[in-house]
Amino acid sequence: MAAVIDLNADLGEGYDYDEALMPLISSVNVACGGHAGDVDTMRRTVRLAKQHGVAIGAHPSYPDRQHFGRVSLDLSPMLLVEVLTSQLWALNAVCIEEGVSIAYVKPHGALYNDAARNPALAQLLAETIREIDPELALMGMAGSVLLTAAAAAGLRPVAEAFVDRAYQANGQLVPRSHPNAVHDDAAIAVGQACDLVLKGGLRAENGSWLAIVAQSLCLHGDTPLAHRFAERLRAEFASREITVAPAWLLA
Repeated sequence: MAAVIDLNADLGEGYDYDEALMPLISSVNVACGGHAGDVDTMRRTVRLAKQHGVAIGAHPSYPDRQHFGRVSLDLSPMLLVEVLTSQLWALNAVCIEEGVSIAYVKPHGALYNDAARNPALAQLLAETIREIDPELALMGMAGSVLLTAAAAAGLRPVAEAFVDRAYQANGQLVPRSHPNAVHDDAAIAVGQACDLVLKGGLRAENGSWLAIVAQSLCLHGDTPLAHRFAERLRAEFASREITVAPAWLLA
């Protein structure tokens, strides 16, 4: 049976590679003002996504442009709800103007990692998103409490894995502060992506096999060669009869 996988990337973050990368992915996580992005970048990204038929996701974060949203912030629940709501509505306003809609939400950076481990934070995120639009899906790390919270809130959970990040044996990502946290070798990253799709897992940093069932794979778009890697990945997928599409959205 042919395999189908969603391929997503974080765009609208101020880099120059969005136009080259957009045609190679099937869903896009649009920065909506927390760690990066403004109305103009959101509009350009949404228009590109519309042009190439790419599913649009909101990519909210802690309000932390200084650290690109990669530092955990201790915000009160009320303030965090306000932050999330303002970012989602900012992107939604742009989407309405452009005649498209947001399909899902994927938290960014530290917020993503915190919500993967903290049940209370995961519940807050899921319930906030449900109040905004119960039809939105919620994308998070495969096997995380965020996906459990999404299902409990009545949202569609979308399990994600990373093609260019190293994993610990416990299923968590190797912190970016550690060496070899990011796979700079394209062959390793492509191999990991194929293992995730065809074998349902990957090799953790200690060499052990880590079972992961993912509906979407993320590649990072913040390097000059990101689109070259994406082209190589798509070519390898094609040779293995792996179709790239947001099957979770089409089901």
